[in-house]
Amino acid sequence: MADMLLPKNQALRLTRYEYRLVFEKKGRARYISHLDLMRAFQRVFKRAGIPLWYTQGFNPHAYLMFPLALPLGTDSSVEPLDIALIEELPFDELRDRINACMPEGLRIVSAGKPEMKHTEIAFAEYVIRLVTDRSPKETAEAFRSFLSADRIEVEKRTKKRGINLVDIKPHIDLLFLEAGESETSISLRLPAGNEFNLNTGVVLDAFASVFEGKIDSIYTTRTKILTKTGEYFI
Repeated sequence: MADMLLPKNQALRLTRYEYRLVFEKKGRARYISHLDLMRAFQRVFKRAGIPLWYTQGFNPHAYLMFPLALPLGTDSSVEPLDIALIEELPFDELRDRINACMPEGLRIVSAGKPEMKHTEIAFAEYVIRLVTDRSPKETAEAFRSFLSADRIEVEKRTKKRGINLVDIKPHIDLLFLEAGESETSISLRLPAGNEFNLNTGVVLDAFASVFEGKIDSIYTTRTKILTKTGEYFI
């Protein structure tokens, strides 16, 4: 009788082959939420016939792990996705089979074996293109003035303390700031990962709250995911 209560896959001991995919999310796909992105990949893997490894237990599910969620509305070509398979596949074949079933805006850039742990992620770099009702030069000067403030405080909600103010200025690293003909380009390095995560939306919301002009459009691209030592996360 006790055996009848065990999950059907209790005795399975399938060999697990781990892969790290790097994918791009661009165009209209940048507005796909993280939850919908996970569902989209599950459908793609099913259509492509990818032999995913499933967890054991009463509620088996495919092993898909996004080490660092991408902020909604952000482009990227450096997004990692870890998967596990029950068969070993050549990297190029895995990439091509998935890409043949991908929707517009999503594409696997590369496939390989994971070399680093998720906990090694420490920073992410972004390029932000701003169009405002002020000139690009005025916008650049306003952003530089924003970063020169003694403190840049934002509200942060925590389970223990509720809503409290956090100074994010020490966590913002400006890499470059350029005024073009029609837009202002800003490159930032921000903390990412388990210890502390700061996305561009929080920084830009804080800037908008003190900017005397009107922001007409924002286009953000994540360009790098890095470890504490500045290495690319692979």
